[in-house]
Amino acid sequence: MSNFKSSFDNSMLNTERAEDVTILYSKQGTVKARLTTKTFHHIQNTLVPYIEMKNGLKMEFFDDSLKSSSTLTAKYGKYFEQNGNVLVRDSVVIFNNKKEQLNTEELVWNEKIQKFYTEKFVKITTPTQIIYGDGLESNQNFSEYKIINIKGIIGVNKSSIPL
Repeated sequence: MSNFKSSFDNSMLNTERAEDVTILYSKQGTVKARLTTKTFHHIQNTLVPYIEMKNGLKMEFFDDSLKSSSTLTAKYGKYFEQNGNVLVRDSVVIFNNKKEQLNTEELVWNEKIQKFYTEKFVKITTPTQIIYGDGLESNQNFSEYKIINIKGIIGVNKSSIPL
């Protein structure tokens, strides 16, 4: 009789992987957002299943006419299926149709309520000013936003801001 003991690593069970993925988010039959990512890991063997995007992502948001209203890019993302939150980190940038740009290191988009929010430092660049602060709430097309704790506003000549 042998004393052979085997072990099995089940960490990879219930995990899906894909490359060059596009996900469409819709509400009441209308496409509201498109997410694209190079790599996609769907982890299902945890209490809270999630999709992890370690190699960056891009989200494009659409208005009711299906025209692009804003674009988000980040180097890392995690989508929590149960609550509809997409957490993005590392070099997060959002552009909108008003030539405004948000820069932050961490942001959450909630698919269900179609809003962005963060408690982290934010920088918003517009054609006429740069606004610094901590915390932000915004609609998903980044046309209406509120900085929770404004740290400073700098007026600038719009020709001097590279957008």
